[in-house]
Amino acid sequence: MEEAINNKSQASKNKQMENNKGTNIKRYDLEERTLRFAGQINALVNGLSRTNSNMENGKQLIRSAGSVGANYIEANEALSKKDFIMRVKIARKEAKESRFWLSLIVPRTEKLPIINVLINEATELIKIFSSILLKCGVTKY
Repeated sequence: MEEAINNKSQASKNKQMENNKGTNIKRYDLEERTLRFAGQINALVNGLSRTNSNMENGKQLIRSAGSVGANYIEANEALSKKDFIMRVKIARKEAKESRFWLSLIVPRTEKLPIINVLINEATELIKIFSSILLKCGVTKY
């Protein structure tokens, strides 16, 4: 019984790896990238001035950035293609939210160069997740 579950799990992971191949980014490289993105967001928020808006926007930003990596990692542990697609969709949505919260995090006069770097990274993650979804045959996000 346990052997059948392991075979199903391995077959599912092989399908997911095939779906990721078209992005030219290996699964573990993308996992590392999403986790690094969350860490950079956390460092940014910790270094911001402690205004009410920065604190509230920072909480939302940390939540969404952390969810990007968590959902992508969970996608690769999914046992079905449907669950894999759902998790990648969520990761894509959370990357979009991260990009939105980054645009609100600091008043325009105080924009830090790292914010533009992180906005660009969020945009790249959105493109990568979109590419994965397209390879799975998903056209609506």
